[in-house]
This record gives sequence, structure tokens and C-alpha cells, in this order.
Amino acid sequence: MLPTPPAPRAAIYARVSTTDQRTAMQVEELRQVGAQRGWVVVGEYVDEGVSGGKQSRPALDELMHAVQSGDVDVVAVWRFDRFARSTQHLLSALEEFRTLGVGFVSVREAIDTSTPVGKMIFTMVAAIAEFEKSLIQERVRAGVSRARGQGKHCGRPRRDIDLDLARLLMDQGHGIRRTARMMGIAKTTLARHLSESGGVSRKSVPVGKA
Repeated sequence: MLPTPPAPRAAIYARVSTTDQRTAMQVEELRQVGAQRGWVVVGEYVDEGVSGGKQSRPALDELMHAVQSGDVDVVAVWRFDRFARSTQHLLSALEEFRTLGVGFVSVREAIDTSTPVGKMIFTMVAAIAEFEKSLIQERVRAGVSRARGQGKHCGRPRRDIDLDLARLLMDQGHGIRRTARMMGIAKTTLARHLSESGGVSRKSVPVGKA
């Protein structure tokens, strides 16, 4: 007879965002799931009063260390939003689990990445996240292009330099390099804008920070 494979080592993770909430319900349900599936729960990681917007949390950091150390075969959570702060955070963690051969189970979403259906859903979620990222980048590029077409500045914040003061300093015998240094700007920036402004005096020209 073939030897019976060892029971999967499971780590369960629970989180609540406020101190007046309790993780007991999440932990109990995860324990029940573990018992039904024949897991050996080797760790219970709980963050209480910790926002889901934080990627680094005390218990979550401990859990990830256990996963990276090879001490866990499957990670179980009550719901996605108890674990990840964003779709990208979730996908990044799932990709790390996949690389390390660790399964991931979300009880309320009925997701188990060790099953064919779970793997398919993970692939679909990753594709949707990449699609959303591409749409955002496209909208940003279109917005920048539209703003530039309307003559608006896009990029680093602008500030003004007084070209009349620059000319005055240069008339007093200061070279362009020293003048630029005295005004706190780059020599090439001052030279370019002096050239662009021609003979206009008493005029401040907007310029990108040097």
C-alpha cells in the first residue's frame, strides 16, 4: 500500500479594522473548514484594529514569513478583503503562493487555488486587473495629451524667475553661471529662457524646476 500523504499544514488569517469588532467568528469558521478538509492548523494569525488599507500588518507579516519559510501548505481567509488591501496586493500574494506551491482558500468567495476552477478564476482576476491597469494608463495618456493641446502645463510644478533681475546681475558683471547660481536655478535653464524671451524686460517667465 502507498503511504498516506501527510495532512496539509494550514495557516488561517483573520482581520477586523476596529477594536470594537472581533475576529472570533472568522477564526471559528476557518477552523471548521480546516477540520472538514483534514488540515492541520499550524498557525492562527489575527490582526485586530488594523485597516485593510495597510499592506504591512503585524500578523500578516508573520504569516507571509511562515509561508516563505516553507512551514505552510495552504492559507485560508474568511474573505478576500480581510486579507488584501487591493486587487494588485491580492494578485501579488497569490502569485507568490503559486510560486512556493502554497494553496489559497477564501471561504466566503468559495475560491480554492488548488482546484482547477480556483486556478481558472485566479487567471481571470489577474487578466481583469491587467485590463483595468491598461485602461487607467490609457486615460492618463489621453488626459495629458488633451491638456497639452489646450496649452496647459503637464509635469513638474512651475515657478517664476525674474529675467529682468537676471539681466541686471549680468550687467553688473556677473557671468551667466554665477547669475544662475545666485538665483538658484540651472545655468542651462537661465540661458534657454533668456534666449526665448528676446529683449523683453521686467517680465517673469514660468520655468520648470531645474
